[in-house]
Order: sequence, then structure tokens, then C-alpha cells
Amino acid sequence: MATSSAKEASFSPYEDNGGTNLAIAGQDYCVIASDTRQSRGYNINTRFAPKTFKLSDKTVLSTAGCQPDGNMVVTRIKQHMESYKHAHNKEMSTPAVGQLLSTMLYMKRFFPYYSFNILGGLDKEGKGCIYSYDAIGSAERVPCLASGSAAALVQPFLDNQVRNCNQVGKPRIMAASPVSHLSLDQAIKITKDAFTSATERDIYTGDNLQIFIVTRDGVEEQVHPLKRD
Repeated sequence: MATSSAKEASFSPYEDNGGTNLAIAGQDYCVIASDTRQSRGYNINTRFAPKTFKLSDKTVLSTAGCQPDGNMVVTRIKQHMESYKHAHNKEMSTPAVGQLLSTMLYMKRFFPYYSFNILGGLDKEGKGCIYSYDAIGSAERVPCLASGSAAALVQPFLDNQVRNCNQVGKPRIMAASPVSHLSLDQAIKITKDAFTSATERDIYTGDNLQIFIVTRDGVEEQVHPLKRD
């Protein structure tokens, strides 16, 4: 008598909706950028799904990966920042928000958020600062960073153009240095070039580029078109 073969039932709460983030920290600025495409496999769900969010006049958070998880991270951080503001009558500093995000991710270590997070802004001295995170909250301050679906393409470009890696005759900026040597205009140009190149090779990156520029004057947002196919 024939018997039916065993069937395995499984469910995964995680889904990668694509997208790429980038950040560059300078002496008196921080640039954080992301594309707006949200996809699932070879299908584009929407061409305008923001992945970068203003948290305060000095702090911006960018997420990629699973869109619902990224949105939940942003929502929870805003709730904690609002509570802090009411309790202390002042905004949280960017380093403080960086520690908050690290703690939040670590508390979810047994069921992590599937989001690739970059926190950027200005520190207490007015210098640009960027914090890199893994899935369970380990944090590191870096001068430049890329994450998301095209990170493997963009990060080597940033290492070369921002940190002067593999360039003869130029001093190399080590990862321990918290800021880059670039002017704001140079950082914006490199950001645009990085995403223009990424859209040629990564089908999960495209449509529009959102750039958030953090300076002493506040946060400025720019939107530029990217490749749509």
C-alpha cells in the first residue's frame, strides 16, 4: 500500500523588500540617502516607499530590508524620543539615539528586526556622525557606510572615494576616523554617483533618490530621479 510522503510546513515572517542606504559624515554635516523602490522578488510593489526618516533637527534614520520591520523600528524610536522630550524638556542627541537603537535591537535579539539600519546626524560638537548596526544591536561609528541590497557595490566605492583606500599618494582615512575629509558638495556628488551606478547593477534599487542633509541649520531633503527599469 502506497504511503504519502512527509510534507514540511514552514513559515517565515521575514521578507527582503530591497533598497539601498548610504551615509557620509563630514566635519560639519552628515548626508544620509536611500532609494524609494520597494520590491518583492522580481515585482515592484511601489516606486515611492521612503526608507529614510527625519527623527529630529540633528538626527536621521535610514532602514532597508523588510519594510514593516523598518517602519516598526522608526515608530518605536520616535515614541522613545517623544517620551524623553516630555521628561527632560529637550531633544535626544544623535549619540543618545544611537545608543537607544542599539538597546532596542539587542532586546529583540531572539526575534530580530530584519532591517539594515544607519543612524546619522550631528554629535554634541557639531561634527557629522554615522552609526552602523548589525541585526542584534552591535554598533560602530564610521565615516561612511552603505547597507541594503546594493551595499556590496556601493561600499567599495565609498571606501575609495571617501576614505582614500587604494589611492596612491593620498592619505588613507582609517575606519577609526569618525568623519571624512570631503566638503558637503563633494559628498552629495559622490552620493548621486553611487546610486546612479547601483541602479545599473541592482534591480532592487531605483526610481527615486532621497537625500537628507543634516547641518547646524537643520535637515534639508532633496529628491532626485533614478533609473526606473
